[in-house]
Amino acid sequence: MSENQPQRAVRARHTDDTITVYQAYPPAIGGPAARDGRFPAAWKRDRMTWIKPSFLWMMYRCGWGAKEGQETVLAVEISRTGFEWALAHACLSHYDRDLHTDPADWKRQLRESPARVQWDPERDVRLQPLPYRSLQLGLSGEAVRRYADEWIVSVEDVTGLAHDVHALVRTGEVEAARTLLPRETPYPEPEGLLDRLR
Repeated sequence: MSENQPQRAVRARHTDDTITVYQAYPPAIGGPAARDGRFPAAWKRDRMTWIKPSFLWMMYRCGWGAKEGQETVLAVEISRTGFEWALAHACLSHYDRDLHTDPADWKRQLRESPARVQWDPERDVRLQPLPYRSLQLGLSGEAVRRYADEWIVSVEDVTGLAHDVHALVRTGEVEAARTLLPRETPYPEPEGLLDRLR
């Protein structure tokens, strides 16, 4: 299956109107966010926040919800309009000679863009790297404000799911673990949206 995967693509749980992304926070942030469907006042709007469409990449990042400060795993359903706005206003988090005129051009884009894209190796259910990459989207400035105030449709605490999948993997029940995973399929990106970003 993996050899047929495009090298850089958005694979996600999505509907006609929304896409689900994942984040992990300490309980003091994650608990109120899931309860109220929006981030609490303690959530820092002046920092870059990274959203990840890949559940398993989030599991790799937060250690199945066991890392300090990442104990509450959230599935945040946001509007596709918002997600696509962020991609349209994003730049790559690293310099690429094929996509940027020169390093100065890339640094200017980095300064001016409210979002940035990073492509990291996708993970399998054992959190081993796969030979293709998944998108991480960093939001700052205007993008953070829009994310928090305009794009969010729902916030769900999926920490229990993370622990259940991890428990099955630990006992060697990998197929059973896979059946619990959110169904992520290729995102129907508008033509040309990611051309500058991969």
